[in-house]
This record gives sequence, C-alpha cells and structure tokens, in this order.
Amino acid sequence: MEQDSMNRNAVGPATWRSALVFIVTGVGLYFYFESEKKKVKEKKAAELANVKTGRPKVGGPFTLTDQDGKEFTEQNLLGKWSLVYFGFTNCPDICPDELDKMGAVVDLIEKKHGADVVVPVFVSVDPARDSVPQVKKYLSEFHPKMIGLTGSYDAVKKMCKVYRVYFSTPPEVKPGEDYLVDHSIYFYLMDPKGEFVDAFGKATTANEVKEKFDAAVEAWKAEQ
Repeated sequence: MEQDSMNRNAVGPATWRSALVFIVTGVGLYFYFESEKKKVKEKKAAELANVKTGRPKVGGPFTLTDQDGKEFTEQNLLGKWSLVYFGFTNCPDICPDELDKMGAVVDLIEKKHGADVVVPVFVSVDPARDSVPQVKKYLSEFHPKMIGLTGSYDAVKKMCKVYRVYFSTPPEVKPGEDYLVDHSIYFYLMDPKGEFVDAFGKATTANEVKEKFDAAVEAWKAEQ
C-alpha cells in the first residue's frame, strides 16, 4: 500500500510536468510555424512586387481603327490578356510566321483556360499601304479572332512609341513603289490591366509562350 502511494506520488508530478512541457512546446511550434508562414507570404509578396516594379514601361493610350472600320483604343483590351504584334501586310515571311505562331498560342491557351481569355492583335507599321480593307483581307488568312489595327502615320507612330516598338520605312519612297519596313519582330503579352508581362521573339516556340502565359496567370491570381 505504501509502495503504491509512493509510485503515484512519483508518477503524478512527472506527468504534469510532461504535459506542461508538451503544451508549451506545442504553443511554441504553433507560433513558430505561423511566423514562418507570415515570412513566406511576405517574401512572395515582395517577389511579386519586384516583378511588377521591374517591368519595363510598355503600353499606354492609343487610338487606331480595326479591320471593320471601328475605332479601337487601349480600353478595348482591358479585362482580357492580349498578345500584340507589330508588322505589315506586305511582309514576305517573318510576319506570317509570327502571326501563325500567335494563332497557335491562342489555341493552346483556350484549350486550357477556355475561350475569350486572350485577344490576339496585329498592328500595322505600314499605314501608307495597309488600309482598313487591306488589313481585313490579310488577316483572313490567320486566326479568326485576330484583331487588325491601322491608322494614320502619326497614330501608328504614337502607339509604337508607347509600346517601344521600332519601325522604319525607306526614305523618299515613290507612290506605288515596293519596299520593306524594318521593324521589331517580337510580340507582347499584356495583362488584363494593360500592363506589360513579357515579350517573345522568333526563337520562342508556341508551347514556350503558352507555358509563360500559364505562369503569368498564376502570378496574376496571387496578386488579386
């Protein structure tokens, strides 16, 4: 009997001490993990902020005319992702290749994310020859959702400036004379707020563009 009492006295305080240590340890671990979670969130937010603030200033106000003769501005692109390419309808090979690739990207994106997620846009840098009917005829050979834009030389130049696109026509070209336009040969990915995300050149495949689009969508969702 005396031995049982001694055993209970020995076990009792030790059990309470163990329980207390367990509780304190648990509370400590809880606050530790909460602190770590907060650090991870802050780090992620900082990384997203760095990406956003590190983006070049591309895009801005413009007013052009689409292939149906309607006014088209930067406001028309808000609310959706957009792919924007600058070229000209008399371009022999590079422009058609890039527009075909852009159309393939649209199909890949829609297959995963659904229809009407991204808008493909072609902007003419040869307004002297690329009239509204000419642009409409040209785009009939590419993706059916492609929007074609043209306008006066000054209006095109203004859009190219805000999108940081280079283009140059030969000096002293005579009416009816054939010529090529030297221009930037990549297309932009813009987010639903009209802000620059990435630029893709000839070497980038449609699948690579789509993968970068997927990553951009995830980053976008994390920001909201």
